[in-house]
Amino acid sequence: MSKVDVLLGLQWGDEGKGKIVDVLTPKYDIIARFQGGPNAGHTLEFDGIKHVLHTIPSGIFRKDTLNIVGNGVVIDPVIFQKEIENLAQFDLPIKETLLISNKAHLILPTHRLLDAASEQAKGKSKIGSTLKGIGPTYMDKTGRNGIRVGDIFTPTFQEKYDSLKEKHKGMLDHYEGFEYNVEELETAFFEGIELLRSLTTIDSEHYINQAMKEGKSILAEGAQGTLLDIDFGSYPFVTSSNTITAGTCTGLGVAPTKIGDVIGIFKAYCTRVGSGPFPTELHDEVGEEIRKAGGEFGATTGRPRRCGWIDLPALKYAIMINGASELSMMKSDVLDEFEEIKVCTHYLIDGKKVDYLPFDITDIEIEPIYESIKGWNTDTTKLTSFADAPKELKDYVHYLEKHLEVPIATVSVGPDRSQTLNNRK
Repeated sequence: MSKVDVLLGLQWGDEGKGKIVDVLTPKYDIIARFQGGPNAGHTLEFDGIKHVLHTIPSGIFRKDTLNIVGNGVVIDPVIFQKEIENLAQFDLPIKETLLISNKAHLILPTHRLLDAASEQAKGKSKIGSTLKGIGPTYMDKTGRNGIRVGDIFTPTFQEKYDSLKEKHKGMLDHYEGFEYNVEELETAFFEGIELLRSLTTIDSEHYINQAMKEGKSILAEGAQGTLLDIDFGSYPFVTSSNTITAGTCTGLGVAPTKIGDVIGIFKAYCTRVGSGPFPTELHDEVGEEIRKAGGEFGATTGRPRRCGWIDLPALKYAIMINGASELSMMKSDVLDEFEEIKVCTHYLIDGKKVDYLPFDITDIEIEPIYESIKGWNTDTTKLTSFADAPKELKDYVHYLEKHLEVPIATVSVGPDRSQTLNNRK
C-alpha cells in the first residue's frame, strides 16, 4: 500500500509550489489539492508560456496524471469555468484527468459579496482578504449551512441555493452603505454549475484510499502557506483553512499513518501579501530590489508583495508543525545580484533573544537579529547542475541545512520547469 506525499508552503504563501508540483508530477499517478480555493494562484512556466491555476491541481498539464480537487477545497464555479476555458487551447483530456470531490463546498455569489462587505466594514483593521468569498464559504461549512458539489445533482439544489442566498441577503442588509446586485452575478454562477455537472465528480476519500491500496503514487498539493494556517498562522491575518500537513488528512480523507514524505517549499528570502505581521520586512531600496528582481506581485490579486530577508525562527516553526522531511528552496536567482545576504536567526522581544515564534506576533515589537552571508553575485539562471553552482550559493544552502536540520533537495534558479537543480545527496 502506498502513502500520500505532501507538498506545501512553509512561509506566507507564494513560495513556488505550482512549479515544483509540475516538476515532480512525472513521478506521481495522482495530484490532489486538499484545501483553499481560488485565493491560491499556482504559477507554472514551460515552453515559454506562463500559466496560473487557482483551483485545478498543478499536474493538469501532464496528460498521464490524474488530478483531484479534494473535499477540503472550496470551488467558485465562475472562476473554475474560466480556468477550464483557459486550458482548452492545450487540448487536455480534462474529463478523464480532472476529478472533483462531491464533498467540496461551493462559493456562492453572495459569499463573495459578504467577503467584500466585511472587509470594507473593517476599514484599517482589514485582514487583506483576496475577496474571493473563501472565508464566508468556510464559515457556512462549519456553520453547517454550506452547499457541496454533490448537491448540484439533487432535486433540492435550487431550493438549498435560494434559502442560503436569502440568509446571506439578510446578513448583507446589516452593512450600511454596501450596494450590490446578486442577480447580475447569478448568470455566470449557474453557467459554472452546468459546467461542473458535465465534469467527473467522485467520492474522493474512497477513490484515494483505493488508489493507495493499488499502490498508486499520490502527491497532495497545498495552497497558501503554513504561516497563513487558521490554527498555527499569524492569526487573525490568516486564511480560513488548515494549510499544513494535517490538512491533508481532513481535506482528502487520508489517515495520519498514511502520510509519506513531506516536501516543504520556501523562498530564499521572504514575502507576504496583504496585512499582518512580517518581522523581517524591508521598507527600503533592498526590499524594492528584491520585489523587482523577483517579480513579486500576487498571482491572484496582482498586488505588490511585501519583501524581506529569510526568517529562520518562522521557518523552523513551519518545519516542526508540518514534519517536513525535505525542502525545496525557490527563487534563489532573485538574490543573484546581492553582495551580501542577511538571515534572521533570532528575534529580540522585550530585550530577550528568542529563536521561536511566540503566541502572537501581531501586537508586539519584534526586532530581527541578522547574520550576514556572502552573496554569490553571479547569474545562476543558466545552471543545469547544483555541482556547478557558485561556492557562495552552496554555502548558503549548507548554512540553511545546518540551521533547519532538514535537507534542501531542490534549488530553483528560475521560473521555468527546466531551471531546477537537484541537490539530493
